Order: sequence, then C-alpha cells, then structure tokens
Amino acid sequence: MKRELIAHRDPKSPVSEVFRTLRTNIQFMNTNNKLKTLLVTSTLPNEGKSWVTANLAVTFAQAGKKVILVDADMRKGRQYTIFEVSPRPGLSNYLSGFDSNTGEEISEDLANYIQETQVPNLYIIPAGNIPPNPSELLISPKMVSLLDRLKELCDLVIIDGTPCELVTDAIILSRIVDSTVIVTAHKQTKKDDLQKIVTNIQNVGGKIAGIVLNKIPVSAKKYEQSYYYGSTSSSMARTKTTRPSSNRSSNVQNRMENMKRRVRPDNPQTIRNNQEKRENIHKEREEEQPKALQSKIKIEDTGDVSLEKTTDILNQINAYLDEEKKNLNSNK
Repeated sequence: MKRELIAHRDPKSPVSEVFRTLRTNIQFMNTNNKLKTLLVTSTLPNEGKSWVTANLAVTFAQAGKKVILVDADMRKGRQYTIFEVSPRPGLSNYLSGFDSNTGEEISEDLANYIQETQVPNLYIIPAGNIPPNPSELLISPKMVSLLDRLKELCDLVIIDGTPCELVTDAIILSRIVDSTVIVTAHKQTKKDDLQKIVTNIQNVGGKIAGIVLNKIPVSAKKYEQSYYYGSTSSSMARTKTTRPSSNRSSNVQNRMENMKRRVRPDNPQTIRNNQEKRENIHKEREEEQPKALQSKIKIEDTGDVSLEKTTDILNQINAYLDEEKKNLNSNK
C-alpha cells in the first residue's frame, strides 16, 4: 500500500496532483447526469489500469466522497494486494453465492463483502475466488442489482475491469455503468487496438469519459519543476548564502538615513515652514480663481438678464470649468 498508493502516501506529489486533475475532469464531464458508477479498463495487461483505478479512488475519497472500489477482474484481480485487505470473500463469491475454498454456500449479506481500507471514506470489494465463468457472472441480473444497492450506500462506485483486448468482461460492464475510462501506456498501446476497444464499447451502448495516457517518461528535473506545492527545502539547501561586507552594509545604512531625512523632516521649524507655504499657495489660488472667472465671463448689463443671456452665461461657466479641469489634469 505504501508503494503504490501515492495519492494517499504523498498527497502533495506531482503524480497526486495529476490524479486530482483527472478526478476534476471526470466530474466536469458528468455535470448533467450525476456520476454514480465508473468503470476503468485498458486494452492489454501491464498498462497500469489497477494502479490508476486505486489512486483515482483515493482522490475521490479525499474529496469527501464515500467510495466503494469493486475489483471486477475476477481472473487476475490485485486490488486486495494494493490495499492490503483479505482477498475473499469477494465479487465472485457474492455473484455465485459459493465459496470454492470451503465448498459451501455463503451469505448474501452485502456487509460481509465490503471491507474498510486505511483510506478514510474508501471501501473495497475484492475480486474473490477465480470462477470458471467470470463473463457469465457479470451479465447476470445479480450484478445489476449489486450496483443498484451499492449506489444507495455510497456516492461513487469505481470498478476495476479487465483488459478489453483479451476478454469481454469490461465490455459487458460498460453497458451498465454511467461512464468508462480507458487506460493506455505510452509507446506501448497500439492505436488500432485502442480504436477497436472504443468502437466495441460504443457499439454496446457504453459511454466513454476519456482516455488516460500512462507511463509517460518524466525527467527528475521536470518532476520537481512541474509541481507548485513541492517543498522548497531542497532548493533552499542548494542556495549559497553570502554575508554582505561591513563597508557595503554601512553604505546601505547611510543611504537609508538620508532617505529618512528627506522623507520625514523631524525639525519642527521645517514642518511649520512647509505648512505655511501650502497655506499661501492655497490662498493665491482662491484669489486668482474669481479674477480669471471674471475675465472669461463678460456681463454687459447688470440689470435684468434675459433667458438667452442666462443660458449664454451658464455655457461660459461650464466651458471655463471644463478648461480648469483640463489644466488640473495636465499639471498632475
């Protein structure tokens, strides 16, 4: 569990962030129809399907979703090894109602098959014993009723299916789930095989949420630079710190003192002089403004003023105010 569940072991790693991005993309693709069941499959073995399924389930659980992971690869299921739980009873035992180890019929109580993991909000149903007829068990009505019961117990059911190129188990499941994700491997999965799987899923009425490209080689340098949550301790350790010389520090201190004197005049007399200057400038502007206004606005008759004269005076006042605003803005 510590080795493969990187989303749980190291949630701040770049790989964990990629799984959170995948989780977000899946959620946004299903905004209209609420996603309750998700199938993860691949074209061939060794493409990282089970690893992607396990870490994706962890990220959904970390987001506060109650998740049940069902290992539907009843031929080579390995989710029980990833989460370190008991391999049985599992899905094959529930669908068949039979335990091949003891040769006895087992209870149909669903609580006996759901196991709790070390990840909060995440539960698992392992694959169970290897049956002689996995495909027949998956197309049985009991599988459909199982998914219906699981949807009532949790927020999301994630199913780890079989590779589609070898067997038809995942193709069968794609018909009864809400959406399907196909995992491929960099420079390993062939385009023709992938196109064939996509066509087969669509032909049976399955919906494909997207395709995950796994096993992309990333250098160690890019790995560190690609993640903005990464620890800064390594970069700080590599940074060489130098102490400033005494002469340099004294020069800087002197410049700071000079700046303080210019910015903050502590002399009371200087403060009073500056205040008087500002008051004198303000008075001069107040005295000049009426004179300028009188020079720009000429009224010939101080007696009765007609409506036309009043309108003309208002227009002159507005023009003067506009010009004053322009002058103030240009001075700024």
